[in-house]
Amino acid sequence: MSYVPMISSGVAGPLGALHLPRLWLKVSLEAAGKLAAGYPGLGAGYDSMTCAALGLDPEAVKSFIAGSKPTYPAFEAWVRQNGKKLTKADIHKHNLAILSYIHSDETRKGILGANGIADDGSVLPDAVNLNNLDDWFEFHQAVLK
Repeated sequence: MSYVPMISSGVAGPLGALHLPRLWLKVSLEAAGKLAAGYPGLGAGYDSMTCAALGLDPEAVKSFIAGSKPTYPAFEAWVRQNGKKLTKADIHKHNLAILSYIHSDETRKGILGANGIADDGSVLPDAVNLNNLDDWFEFHQAVLK
């Protein structure tokens, strides 16, 4: 059985870094062989942005999660020990980058089209909200349909 990662990039844990809980979930699911098709464990988008912003080595993140199978708080404790950029200012800058990221027109149109929503400007165009729509659609297709 595989799982669509249903934690939004707009969610933060106690550290306050957006997307970090989703990154943990995706990498954890991938390490367990349970990540839904089409989702990268640690991909080029928000995953890489988060690692770079917090000063984390992506390979070390994957290795720690695969080897330790940590709970989210245990993963965040590891991040606090291994991250190189964890000041409140670093995290705030990262969060603004996550919230202000806009998908390409093609990606936006694809997500809205799959959901039967007109691309008429009535939906917030940021990637967090569009990715939520995409996850909900994929979850519906995989589990509820």
